[in-house]
Amino acid sequence: MIRAILNVKGKTRKRSQEIKTLGSSQADKAASHERIIKAAAARIRRDGIDAMSVSDLMSEVGLTHGGFYRHFRSRDELVEEAVDVALADGARRAEAASSIGGTPAIIAIIDGYLSPLHRDKPERGCAVAALPADIARSSGRARRSYSRQVRRYVDLLVELDAGTDRDSERDEALLILSALVGALSMARAVDDPDLSDEILQRTARALQRHTQRD
Repeated sequence: MIRAILNVKGKTRKRSQEIKTLGSSQADKAASHERIIKAAAARIRRDGIDAMSVSDLMSEVGLTHGGFYRHFRSRDELVEEAVDVALADGARRAEAASSIGGTPAIIAIIDGYLSPLHRDKPERGCAVAALPADIARSSGRARRSYSRQVRRYVDLLVELDAGTDRDSERDEALLILSALVGALSMARAVDDPDLSDEILQRTARALQRHTQRD
């Protein structure tokens, strides 16, 4: 009888250890998955989707290339998840600035978006400006995510507009967003630092005048 009780206790303890190990393994896998996605989201904003190397990415996060397939069925699946994270992460500054409310919030968004820091650190910035050409060649999920973020920006700018004509407010919102994305993309592309600065500064001033005049 004593031996039977000890056997039961031993099995129970072993099972408890197995459950604890499984939980730890699952938590480790989830943490690794998050690290991979965050690193990929930064890389695609900095280098573009096509330039992202899976082996370099896995090395960056301290994992083996073979371990990639414990997390994703394919590179395309990784890209889709990374695009979602890049879009959400890149929008946080604009969403935070919107808490000011009204015209001051729009001006804060303009200043932050067209700053040298945003231009020089695409890996931390807005994916709407960093990825348009890549997204146009990507999967349906990536394009849907990109379109959803564009709509969020437009809706945010409309909400901050103090006007009463919603149709005109939407015109203004699309104008501002298009100018922000276009100016930032162009400032990153030109090879003349002075011209790059001028694109940011003059576009920001023009948008601010336009916003304050209205």
